[in-house]
Amino acid sequence: MASPETGVLAARARALAVLRIRSTALAVALLPAAVAVVLLAGRATGHLGAGPGWDLARWIVGGLAVLSLLLAALVAVVVARARPALSPSVPISEKSAPDLYRLVRDLADRLEVPAPSAIALTPDCDSWLEDRTHRAHGPPRRAKGRADGERRVPEAPVLVIGSPFLWWMRVAELRALLAPVVAGTGPSAHPDIAAARRFIRGLDAAVAVSARARRPVRGLPLRFVGRVARLLLRAGREHATIMERAVAAAASERAQTVDYGLRIVAQEQVGLAYAGWDRLLTRVALPAWRMGRWPSRLDAGVVSALTELSRRDRLADGFASRLGERPACDLLEEPGAIDRAASLLAARLFHGGPAEPGPDWSPVGWNQYPEEVVDRKWRLEAARLHRVLDNLPATALPVAPPAPAAPAQNPAPAAPPLSYARTAARTPGHHPTERPPADEPATGPPADGPATVPPATGRRDEQPPAPAPGPTLARVIDRLTHDACAGDLVAARLGAEVEREEREEAARQAARGTSQQDAAIGVAWGDGMAEGGLPLFPLQPPRTGRELLADHVTAMVCCAAVDTAGATPGLDWLDGPALLVDGARRSDLGRPVLSLVDDGDAEPLRGWLTTIGVRPEKPVRLV
Repeated sequence: MASPETGVLAARARALAVLRIRSTALAVALLPAAVAVVLLAGRATGHLGAGPGWDLARWIVGGLAVLSLLLAALVAVVVARARPALSPSVPISEKSAPDLYRLVRDLADRLEVPAPSAIALTPDCDSWLEDRTHRAHGPPRRAKGRADGERRVPEAPVLVIGSPFLWWMRVAELRALLAPVVAGTGPSAHPDIAAARRFIRGLDAAVAVSARARRPVRGLPLRFVGRVARLLLRAGREHATIMERAVAAAASERAQTVDYGLRIVAQEQVGLAYAGWDRLLTRVALPAWRMGRWPSRLDAGVVSALTELSRRDRLADGFASRLGERPACDLLEEPGAIDRAASLLAARLFHGGPAEPGPDWSPVGWNQYPEEVVDRKWRLEAARLHRVLDNLPATALPVAPPAPAAPAQNPAPAAPPLSYARTAARTPGHHPTERPPADEPATGPPADGPATVPPATGRRDEQPPAPAPGPTLARVIDRLTHDACAGDLVAARLGAEVEREEREEAARQAARGTSQQDAAIGVAWGDGMAEGGLPLFPLQPPRTGRELLADHVTAMVCCAAVDTAGATPGLDWLDGPALLVDGARRSDLGRPVLSLVDDGDAEPLRGWLTTIGVRPEKPVRLV
């Protein structure tokens, strides 16, 4: 574009094209009524015939006119009452961020455009302007001295800023990044562009309302409204797209005079922040969300994740040196409280958690993450794996070599082969112990506490029941190497168990998290946003049975390493849960586990366990 005014003129031309589509639809709706008026006026003045044919035409056209007006009124009412969808965000008042508001207003003055009416943060790596002037989004503002019947004052759009930017970027970089966004308030204030945008947003909201209708009585007229709205959206799609491109081009051209050099650096930081944010959500936050815990300082974690990325990746080398400058989060009065609110909203959007903290949905700090999330995650997955092994059908396992022959005066009958179908389910934290034979006194209480050994009944040569195998890593390895189909069977059962638990969790979330609760805490969604269920943006596709099996075997190995080899759970900012041995992260566990899961070959894993000093025959503590 040669100048910002050129872009605004191009956008206005496309906005007028959108408004002409609205006018054409209105004209089509009024056409039968206009014809009916002409026929009735002609009959009254005597210019049209008075025969039965003309009377029949008047009745038919009059009926069509009434039906057309009713349908047009229905479409107009639904479009006017439908709430345009809003981006979920955390509102930031001027009292809580006076420096940030001052920065934005100074930027608007330099660009010679209206300042945004408010500022909000969203847990995403993007920034935009959002029109929230619809009557459903809040009471309209009126100018001083105006009567109640006069028009309300047009309100500038709201500036929505990605929360990771405030923690990762410096103040100068944030100002350069927001320059083209704030410059968009100029074209947004044009009446024709604003009217075209309201028309498109109203049609989009009407489509969402019609898609949500389920009852037949109400659904039939709403489906008609949906068809009309889709037809109008298709007619104005190209014009609306070109209009928005012209507005963006005009805003970018106007922002060329403000911190152009810093804008290039800021754009590089946008890509880096997006990579760190995505990695933090999928590798670090998601395991905690699945356990009913939500990290309360996600934005602060972005800084740690990107600093670690700068240390590992030579392409990002030098970005961490910027950390000595003033961060943009210093523009907030209480960055910790705002980070907490943004972190809770991120859990709501990307995982579908409740709208407010509760007993089953509590925050967790980064210092407590290894013990309260990583260790518990491993032990929960290990417990699930052993539950699946307990419920497997009877399968004869290789029998250990027979023990040396006992003296003739005290023969010991051979024990039958064990099967996992006979293993009783254990309570969390249970450690199985060796039970003495019924005819020998117990030498001491078991590890879990005192217990009473029942006296022997019946014949003295009756064999006692075989002890159940405990929750050991050796049991898992033996089961997966038993035959070629062992891994497939365990993976299938494990996938069914995880799917059942996820369905139960989804039902609980649907019962405790509603859009009314979101509105109560100040999070507005609009029509068509949260009605389809949460999360709005799932982070990962469903895992296959083999992937689940590999994750659970890894968790079992980590539990055994913690309990028998002195390892500790840790947090890696880019990869999530990590196993620390002698304070160093061990990242070489994946290949031996995959060898066991995919090929049934346990030798690489046994070699790894020997190197670390893990004793697979020892029971582990489950949760």
